[in-house]
Amino acid sequence: MAGRGARRRVLLVDDHAVFRTSAGSWLTHEGQTVVGVCASGEEALVSCAQLHPDLVLLDLNLPGMSGVAVAEALAESPAPPTVILISSDAEAGSDAQVRGAPVVGFIAKRDLTWPAIDALLG
Repeated sequence: MAGRGARRRVLLVDDHAVFRTSAGSWLTHEGQTVVGVCASGEEALVSCAQLHPDLVLLDLNLPGMSGVAVAEALAESPAPPTVILISSDAEAGSDAQVRGAPVVGFIAKRDLTWPAIDALLG
């Protein structure tokens, strides 16, 4: 895994197209390599197996599989990526299921910045 502040291969998973587009542009501007974007958990699992991202920014509320279910499935893979859950619901991070998920942390979308991500990756 890359060290703190390093360029990362990021997979962005969110069911809102506008957010995927703006977050993908923002991540690229921050010097990160966006290797893919997905709209569902099932799509994320396939993309992770094919693209081998270092980091997955994973929306908590997805159609079909929840973000927690996706994180649990990814944790079982031979070389699991680092996962950060995100949500427009700032209170979701205090949910027991989220706190128990195999992720490095949770960031509300309104607070999503590269320094916030980097702090979790530290």
